[in-house]
Amino acid sequence: MSGEKKPVLYVVVCAAGVAGGVGELVAAAQERGWEVGVVATPQAMGFIDEEGLLAQTGYPIRSAWRKPGDPRPLPDPDAVVVAPATFNTINKWAAGISDTLALGILCESYGWGIPVAVQPCLSAAQAAHPAYRESLTRLRSMGVRIAEFTPGAYSWTRVLELLAV
Repeated sequence: MSGEKKPVLYVVVCAAGVAGGVGELVAAAQERGWEVGVVATPQAMGFIDEEGLLAQTGYPIRSAWRKPGDPRPLPDPDAVVVAPATFNTINKWAAGISDTLALGILCESYGWGIPVAVQPCLSAAQAAHPAYRESLTRLRSMGVRIAEFTPGAYSWTRVLELLAV
């Protein structure tokens, strides 16, 4: 088993108040046998411990597009999780907007045919907005697995459980 290649999980992290805890998700994924690469929205970079995540994963945190000819810093993913997934990211992704590396990866994931799971993190007022409900419907129609949103409670491992389905 020692020479076996582990499956690769991309963790896309957005700028939500809980984002600083993403290392808990990384650790849980690693315990389940995943090799993990973290991709952050540009705003999320101010919420996370970049050095700690680098030490934890062995990969640089991706937030910006690489230059043509630069090597790919992460292996290709076997699955993607988005946690925490903000109102903004969910709506842009569902609309096919690819204006950041994180959204570009999410938009491409549909074409890759790999499992994608999302753990939303937003306010109850945002969750009530019709655009959010429409975005969830569109993402579900694309095969995205969406964890139940519970205002005031956040689970880092629920999104991993969706990958096992």
